[in-house]
Order: sequence, then C-alpha cells, then structure tokens
Amino acid sequence: MIEIIIRRKKDKIDPARFEKLLKKLIRHYDLKRPELSLAFVGDAEIRTLNRKFRKKDKATDVLSFPLSEEAADGKFYLGDIAVSVPTATRQAAEIGHPLERELEYLTIHGFLHLLGYEHDEGHEAEEAKVREMYAGDAARGAGRRPARRKSSR
Repeated sequence: MIEIIIRRKKDKIDPARFEKLLKKLIRHYDLKRPELSLAFVGDAEIRTLNRKFRKKDKATDVLSFPLSEEAADGKFYLGDIAVSVPTATRQAAEIGHPLERELEYLTIHGFLHLLGYEHDEGHEAEEAKVREMYAGDAARGAGRRPARRKSSR
C-alpha cells in the first residue's frame, strides 16, 4: 500500500500523480507490494524530523526513513519519505522549473534512499536514469537539472 499524506492543505498537490510515480518505481525495482508513505510537509515539520533523527537543526528538502523489513503481518515495509513543500518551492524557483518537477525529483531521491542508495556517484547516476525514465509530464522537454546541492536522507 502506498499512502500519500498532504499535511499542508494550501499546497495544491495531486496525490494520484505521486502514487502513480511510486508505483512505476516499485515496478522498476521489482518490489513485491511494499508498504510505504510519502508525506508532503512544511519546513517546521521537516526541521523537527531532521533535528530528532539526524541531529541537524535546520529544514531540508527530503528525508527518508528506510525500514526494509517484513513484519509479523507478512507485509514488507519499505519505509517513509517526507518532502518539504516550501523548500521544494524555493529550489524550483532557483532552478527555474515547475514545483511538480521538483517534488517528483525529491520523491525519486527519497525512494532511492529507501532502497539503500547513499550519496555517491552510484546514487547520482541511478537517480539521473530514473528521473529520465519516470519523472512525469512536468519534466518533459525541460533541460537537465544540475547536481543536487543539499539533499538529505
């Protein structure tokens, strides 16, 4: 099951778009019905999570909380992703592409962390490949994005 959580009601985010993206990623990596959540949050909430789990007292763009374990109920829990919409909005404006594209990129970035990818050349190459294949219509026809400057797990 994929759960999409939108904490900030003023953000116009289409949950179906991100469920579709996550389903494509799940098929691509041949995962068997994983349980995962994707939460779109504000800077204050992601800052709290970053402080609590990474000991960094600042907002960030995306955090991933991998579980990758089968529970007693037989379900495979992949983990959780949190994306800061205000930070994504600022980054999209800096780069000059639509917010939807930035949110898709951050979702892909967080998903790869759930799979165990770390910040290295392998992650960057895989992320670029997956973005090209699966980022939605907002990314079509736009130039390539520069390397990530400040992504987090």
